[in-house]
Amino acid sequence: MKIAIIGAGWAGLAAAVTATQAGHNATVLEATHAYGGRARGLNVLKNCTLPNGTPVTLDNGQHILIGAYTETLKLMRQVGVNPAQALLSTPMALLFPQGEGIRFKDWPTPLDALGGILAARGWSLGDKASLLRASVGWRLQGFSCAADVSVAELCRALTPRINAELIEPLCVSALNTPAERASAQVFLRVLRDALFGMQGGSRLLLPRVDLSALFPDAAAAWLQQHGGQVRLGQRVETIKKQGESWWVDGEVFDAVILATSASNAALALMNNAQAATQPIANKMQTWAMQCQALRFEAIATVYAWAADAKLAHPMLALRSSPPCPAQFAFDRGQLGGPAGLLAFVVSAAEGDRATLEAQVLAQAQAQLGLSLQAVQTVVEKRATFACTPGLQRPPTQIAPGLLACGDYVAGPYPATLEGAVRSGQAAAHALAA
Repeated sequence: MKIAIIGAGWAGLAAAVTATQAGHNATVLEATHAYGGRARGLNVLKNCTLPNGTPVTLDNGQHILIGAYTETLKLMRQVGVNPAQALLSTPMALLFPQGEGIRFKDWPTPLDALGGILAARGWSLGDKASLLRASVGWRLQGFSCAADVSVAELCRALTPRINAELIEPLCVSALNTPAERASAQVFLRVLRDALFGMQGGSRLLLPRVDLSALFPDAAAAWLQQHGGQVRLGQRVETIKKQGESWWVDGEVFDAVILATSASNAALALMNNAQAATQPIANKMQTWAMQCQALRFEAIATVYAWAADAKLAHPMLALRSSPPCPAQFAFDRGQLGGPAGLLAFVVSAAEGDRATLEAQVLAQAQAQLGLSLQAVQTVVEKRATFACTPGLQRPPTQIAPGLLACGDYVAGPYPATLEGAVRSGQAAAHALAA
């Protein structure tokens, strides 16, 4: 089949690679001049320099992977990226600047989690017992719960310290939604796969290269080497069903996969439904309305620098509050970047760029004892969908021969790189349905 894939983010490229492996001919159409979507190196900042004149390439957001991202890791290898070189692998850890918190042991699963809980610094016996009781209960229940339960409700029996130092950081990093309004069902799925599932699933995998080099650039090169096309700077205006074919800006395809953001996909379908036959128009409009019902959360990444800045670990958890909004700090100098460059992540971010930047710099001074200069602050206002209880996400299938993929499309995972990749694979596999 000749397939048009609209969007060259992680989901679109995963769909293109998977479709090509299945023998289809894939053409990727990307409106911008960069691969990677919301997880890419910032091309416009290729010439960015630190205050000391050191050149640096930044990302449009700090991302992490974990060992349970099996499909992402497999696809990286497929397109020629070696995860062992591109990612720093460490045991799961949520450690605060003074050393409190949990660090898993380098033991087989689930003993690594058990060892981490028992050895956690700053937690009382009561804290540890409450977490062990809850973990056993979740496991006995198959890591499932009612769809309308929030993470805060699920974890009500845990002690305040466990909620503050483990559950809330995990929840906001995995679901990008605060615990009081995050889906416990999705959270338990993440816990099952990441912490208590496959061997090595809990390991933190921190990028040592920029996000474009981590997968998108290699995927685009692989596609072109295997007969596919990737066209940058080509914004799609019209998608039209004609007979058994789909016409994309006048070019004929057997099927189309929408791999853009939810808002762009919904807008494209509503615009093109006006010229479609009634059955197709109804399907387009129904799907678009499901997209429009989604709510979104922002993520801000504040890059800051000081010549002597260095963290005790490549990644640290921070104590977050409204005036201290960052939940995590990353030492990019320990991850292949220039020494002294730190990245602070504010999930479920609120407020304008200047305010967030000032708050994070003050937080770094108060919690890390570092006086930093801002380098760049990146705010993705619609970074992820709000992963709330009972959320109905739009399906992969829109109409016959018209599909969608993206981290917001129906699936078991929240808005993560693994969710995007699996969605792209699912759309490519559905071509034969």
